[in-house]
Amino acid sequence: MLQLQKGIISLFRKVTTSLPPDVEAAIKDAAGIEADQSARSELLTVLNNVQSARSDKTPICEDTGVPFFYVSAPKGMSHIELRKTIMEATRAATEKIPLPSYSVDPLSGENTQDNTGAGIPVIHIEETGDAKLTIELMLLGTSSENLGRMYSLPDDSLGAGMDLEGIALAVMDAVKRAGGSGCPPYIIGVGLGPTRDQAAWLSKQQLRRKLDDENPVRELRELENSLLVKINELGIGPKMKGGSTTALGIKIGLNHRHPRAAYLDISLLCWNTRRGKLIW
Repeated sequence: MLQLQKGIISLFRKVTTSLPPDVEAAIKDAAGIEADQSARSELLTVLNNVQSARSDKTPICEDTGVPFFYVSAPKGMSHIELRKTIMEATRAATEKIPLPSYSVDPLSGENTQDNTGAGIPVIHIEETGDAKLTIELMLLGTSSENLGRMYSLPDDSLGAGMDLEGIALAVMDAVKRAGGSGCPPYIIGVGLGPTRDQAAWLSKQQLRRKLDDENPVRELRELENSLLVKINELGIGPKMKGGSTTALGIKIGLNHRHPRAAYLDISLLCWNTRRGKLIW
């Protein structure tokens, strides 16, 4: 467990100081085709900042957000020990990298100073048939996380039903409401399920997907592609500079729903999408 703790600390360092290759490639591609000069300049600034953070081994953004762990553990591995190791690694990473601490007691207002507390970091562990232990880390920044929205479908105010057209209307509404407040270009996760908590979980799951993957469900793949085009036609752009780069990708996952209701959750990540994986 001590060696695993060191591995998680290294994962923290990698995730905070560099972008995933698929996200960085998407920003480069966007900068290459962006016709608006102001928007293109902002994208190039982003790429320069990413390169500097990687070279200097410093966090890309001062808001390192909430650590969010997805763990796939082999049968027989103690989930209690895994949680304990992740908590200890989070405390050590906060001190060694170093990271600012964003874990605050809701009653006293006191900061724990080590990015741990009740419910922080967020840790999800599931058993897998694989012999490998896989730990995925995502840092959820405040600016974009605050802009996430939950919809109960049907939604009469939007004219959104419990179908793909209704999902599209809700997604467009959420992005318009977010505007440029969450540091676009965004990556958008969409989840629909029979309960609010399941929809929220499913939307976060979509953010684990790489930008260049393809949804195996044809209807959802087509909806993702069409929505990305429509979102980039809104003209919000990086730092609200306009142009055609409001989002880098959108990923949609659907679960079965109740006949009379469905809950749709929409999660946003800013361009500084910090995620990484450790396979043990």
